[in-house]
Amino acid sequence: MQTFLHPLTPKEEARQLSLLKEGTPEEANAAKEMLIEHNLRLVAHIIKKYQISDEEPDDLLSIGTIGLIKAIGSFDESKGKLATYACRCIENEILMLLRGKKKTARDVSLYETIGQDKEGNEIQLMDVIEQSQMDACDRYELSENVKKLREMLQTLLTEREREIIILRYGLADGEEKTQSQIGKRMGISRSYVSRIEKRALGKLRRGFQQET
Repeated sequence: MQTFLHPLTPKEEARQLSLLKEGTPEEANAAKEMLIEHNLRLVAHIIKKYQISDEEPDDLLSIGTIGLIKAIGSFDESKGKLATYACRCIENEILMLLRGKKKTARDVSLYETIGQDKEGNEIQLMDVIEQSQMDACDRYELSENVKKLREMLQTLLTEREREIIILRYGLADGEEKTQSQIGKRMGISRSYVSRIEKRALGKLRRGFQQET
């Protein structure tokens, strides 16, 4: 699958949404194109949830992109975050496709098999409908936040702060260390580890706040 552009920063996204509504026709069209291009990664992330045997990834990407375009065209701040709203629209388009492919002249069988997951297990339409539409969006937002955290660990923290946070929360090997264990390892007191950890978490918190 193709490589997608990174999401816009919140500030740049707000600017493009403003141009989409209040700019000249040329500015609005350019803003729409930019918002689509920089959110295609979201579409690609969501369609991974639907491993349908008779649907090519490019087909699902096209259907999901239609949902993204509709989301951008109808979005306003009262709907929350663009990514959250777009998730619903993208999944709605995909679900409509799945329902349409299984629709007969009289009814839709919610218990028909519509494909398989990555492990080869059968997926029924009911399984898909029962899943929360926010699941994929939550996973995407978590994935993006993890990426931001790893970037901020490198850019905002000192080497010692970074090492303590990585050890404290098991970011390297999944094994969390106590402040006492870290202190013994680094040859400093537990209370000093605590102060450094608190300072580092404050830097990361402010970094995330500036992103929103």
